Amino acid sequence: MSVLDPKAKTKRLQELIKRKDKVLSVLHTPSATLGRIMEKAGCEAAFVGTSGVVGAYTGLSDVGTMTMTECIMVAGWIAQTVNFPIIMDGDTGHGGIMAVRRLVRECIHAGIAGIRIDDQPIEGKRRTQSAGLEVVPLEHAIARYRAAVDMRNELDPNFVIMSQCYARDAANSDLEDTLRRLEAYQKDAGVDWVQLESPHSVEEIKRARAVVPGPLSFMKGKLPRYLGLEEHLELGVNIAWYPGFTHHVGWAATWDFMQDFNARGIAAWEDFQASRRDRPYPYPEVGPEGEGLDKQRELEERYFSAASLEKYRRTPKGVQID
Repeated sequence: MSVLDPKAKTKRLQELIKRKDKVLSVLHTPSATLGRIMEKAGCEAAFVGTSGVVGAYTGLSDVGTMTMTECIMVAGWIAQTVNFPIIMDGDTGHGGIMAVRRLVRECIHAGIAGIRIDDQPIEGKRRTQSAGLEVVPLEHAIARYRAAVDMRNELDPNFVIMSQCYARDAANSDLEDTLRRLEAYQKDAGVDWVQLESPHSVEEIKRARAVVPGPLSFMKGKLPRYLGLEEHLELGVNIAWYPGFTHHVGWAATWDFMQDFNARGIAAWEDFQASRRDRPYPYPEVGPEGEGLDKQRELEERYFSAASLEKYRRTPKGVQID
């Protein structure tokens, strides 16, 4: 199946975040090829986080060191590989209101379906649940979000603008300010979706739900555990934010295999293959509809002579994934 037109994916993301009868689960796509596997497994939408995904490529910490172009490059690769919508972490917007406008424009051009923008100051941007968090004044945050909304309205009104509110644990804020901000980001700035970064209790989620009429989500924050899908529905929240799950599963699987390989060598690989004999998993290769081996051969048959194409007759059949 060929990758959908980007505007079809922005429209689909708008539909998903407004859906009432089913919770949208948002996970990270660790890479473009793993995104293909997630698509085959039924993923509806995913997030490309600065820390979890872009940081996995750059090796850098999420402390404001990764650039706008790096984030868009990685998120764009993934967005152009899968059919479900990709939401990108826009951090603090990477600058003032003009930088925010460019950020949204470049995301849309890259085929990304939505962007999450923080209300932290650019000078001291920190990753989620870090000490020393602060938020910018409410007026500055609203200006940041209005700039994003206005830019998307000029290019693709369905492109999703999401605000990430860090005020709950910020050194210069509190719960009441958090609730004011959540309401203002949606009502006054016009964002499509707001997220509470650090709820301390289910009661706080209920209070947030009471002031936000539109799409709302929350991170685990200071909750003792992640809430399940049914618990989200009971709270009137139709988006579940679970991005880190895919990373932990991948890290653990790689760690376990390396420990086994270091101890037993090739027997570890042979036992792994045997354990999966009745549990096949998909290879995330480019299909015949994409720019892969099938397309390459089709074009060579169009461009080259019969003598040049003899290589196909002489090549053994079968593909090995190295």
